[in-house]
Amino acid sequence: MSSYKRTKLVKERFYVLKQLLIPFVFVGLFTLQAEGQDLDVPYVPTPQPVVNKMLEVTNVEPGDYVIDLGSGDGRIVVTAAKRGAVGHGVDLDPQRISEARANAEKNGVEDRVVFLQEDIFETDIRQASVITMYLLTSVNRKLRPRLFEDLRPGTRIVSHSFDMGDWEPDSTMRVESSTGRNHTIYYWIIPADASGEWSWDVEGDNFDLSVSQQYQKIDITLQRSGSSLETNHAVVKGQRISFTATDGSQRYVYSGRIEGNSITGTVQIHDGENDRVLDWSATKN
Repeated sequence: MSSYKRTKLVKERFYVLKQLLIPFVFVGLFTLQAEGQDLDVPYVPTPQPVVNKMLEVTNVEPGDYVIDLGSGDGRIVVTAAKRGAVGHGVDLDPQRISEARANAEKNGVEDRVVFLQEDIFETDIRQASVITMYLLTSVNRKLRPRLFEDLRPGTRIVSHSFDMGDWEPDSTMRVESSTGRNHTIYYWIIPADASGEWSWDVEGDNFDLSVSQQYQKIDITLQRSGSSLETNHAVVKGQRISFTATDGSQRYVYSGRIEGNSITGTVQIHDGENDRVLDWSATKN
């Protein structure tokens, strides 16, 4: 075989091999990007009626600091700013950042918003009073530990279309867009840490409360001077905790605010005609 034919054959075989390998190389690079940044979320803008409902549900108002993770063209942040809030958008795509800044300028809110080209897993979210998202459930679940670690109790979170896995939302609603499609909105409030053992005194009686907690759901047991009481309606919502306890004819209705290792609030004591309201202060043991 001549040198020319051998060279031609080698080139033909290399070309065939390259065509076979290209899809696998592309898939490999795509997977590495998805695993490394965990941001393989296609850009799909949230319809404006859904944006409006997300901000209505979270009660965005002046004084709020709204951070949109994966902010796209900035419409959520811009709408929040038009409601009087301060807005902060985060996106990896420089084109989206440019569009968002232009959108803010067009709507006259560029002095109350900022759009940063950042990784949503790296951006500082600690100052947020409201977090908005339109990502994927898998991304939401990987963000979840940071949300609990970095956000203050009472911070509101709203997600378009995608939930948080086993962290059940505080509420779920559906909105119809102008195209007739139904969109699901999930809403959460970061709960305070109520878990552990608490104790306090009321009218000379010692109370011991044990709380087990998963996200915003709590189970409690309560004792008064060593005797167990029947408890109901135990709820943690942001920094607020409330529950009722019954012992014979006496019924206690507790409501308080959790601040670190203390709870302060009031207790209603219903005892026939001798009803009263007292201050309540509990300490974590």
